Amino acid sequence: MVLMTAQLGETQTTVAHSNTTAQDDGKPALPEHVRVRFCPSPTGTPHVGMVRTALFNWAEARHTGGTFVFRIEDTDAARDSEESYNQILDALHWLGIDWDEGVEVGGPDGPYRQSERGDIYRDVAQKLLEAGYAYESYSTSEEIEARNVAAGRPAAFGYDGYDRNLTEEQKAAYRAEGRKPAIRLRMPDEDIAFDDLIRGRIEFKAGSVPDYVIVRPNGDPLYTLTNPVDDAMMRINVVLRGEDLLSSTPRQIVLYRCLMELGIAKEMPLFGHMPYVMGKGKKKLSKRDPESNLFLHRDHGFIREGLLNYLALLGWSIAADRDVFSMDEMIEAFDVRNVKANPAHFDIDKAIAINAEHIRVLEPQDFLNRSVPYLAAEGLVSADSWDALSDREREILTAAAPLVQPRVRLLGEVGGMVGSLLSTSGEIEPDEDAQKQLKDSAADVLDAAIAALEGVDAAQWNHEYLHELLSKALVEEAGFKPRLAFGPVRVAMSGRRVSPPLFESMEIVGKDISVARLKFLRSTL
Repeated sequence: MVLMTAQLGETQTTVAHSNTTAQDDGKPALPEHVRVRFCPSPTGTPHVGMVRTALFNWAEARHTGGTFVFRIEDTDAARDSEESYNQILDALHWLGIDWDEGVEVGGPDGPYRQSERGDIYRDVAQKLLEAGYAYESYSTSEEIEARNVAAGRPAAFGYDGYDRNLTEEQKAAYRAEGRKPAIRLRMPDEDIAFDDLIRGRIEFKAGSVPDYVIVRPNGDPLYTLTNPVDDAMMRINVVLRGEDLLSSTPRQIVLYRCLMELGIAKEMPLFGHMPYVMGKGKKKLSKRDPESNLFLHRDHGFIREGLLNYLALLGWSIAADRDVFSMDEMIEAFDVRNVKANPAHFDIDKAIAINAEHIRVLEPQDFLNRSVPYLAAEGLVSADSWDALSDREREILTAAAPLVQPRVRLLGEVGGMVGSLLSTSGEIEPDEDAQKQLKDSAADVLDAAIAALEGVDAAQWNHEYLHELLSKALVEEAGFKPRLAFGPVRVAMSGRRVSPPLFESMEIVGKDISVARLKFLRSTL
């Protein structure tokens, strides 16, 4: 057993968890029919931690043949936005993470947006009050702090249970002052323990979690009420969520016990707390960190298969010596009990490398279809869909696909590779790093290349012949080393230090434009 200290509000508790392997007997068996949920708050742009949570829940549901429920926790009017809600939908649709019940698709337990479930929460809160599981609390935060100081405790120690046993006369006096009560749940004076699907046995000591607010004085229900109530009514039996919510689990367990006594919940769900995702400097990856922004990764050219593959590795692996796999393979192998408890590190370079592997195995036409919107965004083609392109654009891109697809890591890199092939200009200004690559011999190389190419018949203009011709003219006859011989020609054709294969590019562009580009670069030297 390994002991660790967890912060609960302003109190501390000792948490004990097993440090054994992922399939340790201490981890409970999953229910016969798994029901999991993904329930984000629409408070910002979707981030990788949010998507990793959705992915693991989805994979568990699909692996077990269970049910994946998607609902929205939007009771915080000050922070929630319809824009964020639509972005979450956009993210899941793009990634191909589908759901069985919830927003857009419906189901037997709707509505699936908390903002539409206010009557349900009010009814449950009233039942908790009437049964004595919850009570009215009139203490202000200032009064709680003052009592803590008077008792020799830190001001921010937390709630002291003062209102637990108020008489009706005391309540009436507070009401007469115009006070409105919060509603707090009574926490038992006993240890609270459960078997986490990822971390094993976890214990929270008695008194470490104070009575907590479930309804604000203005009547607004809090997450501490709405989340377990929704889980209970939607019959969620496996709760997979981030490690940051671990400290709230004893509260949920106690509330669940109350809901079961009231007949609102049928059973206690199993809990699994996924590890933190860490960014640079071994700090928790903030959802405001650029590396956390899902759409930024999409804008750079990640494809869904590559990004999901990498996110799956943030706490889980399909095999010790294997990093690249499909979502079908993940579904076949996934078991949340094999998720590691240790923090996962987000490595953008590894993510890009894995994305490159998935790009390489796309069908060529699929690769082209996905690339076109990126080319359109750069102004390189006339439309943002394959079917709307001109015949010339489709012809060039079809020829370029086998040259480019094995060489790009992100779809955002395709434009840099094919831009010179799509261009009809005979004048390509070289990039700064390409310009630096040119040696003193570049002018002589270009003169020799131009002389050799001008005599080529159009019928002979193919990459095999061009390779043979320029190798003979520049290397065998002029005596240039291959590195010096072909570098200036490459820069003239593409303006880039890294480009698609040279002779295939010249074949695609054609003789007239190719020779014009060599002459243009020569004129600048």
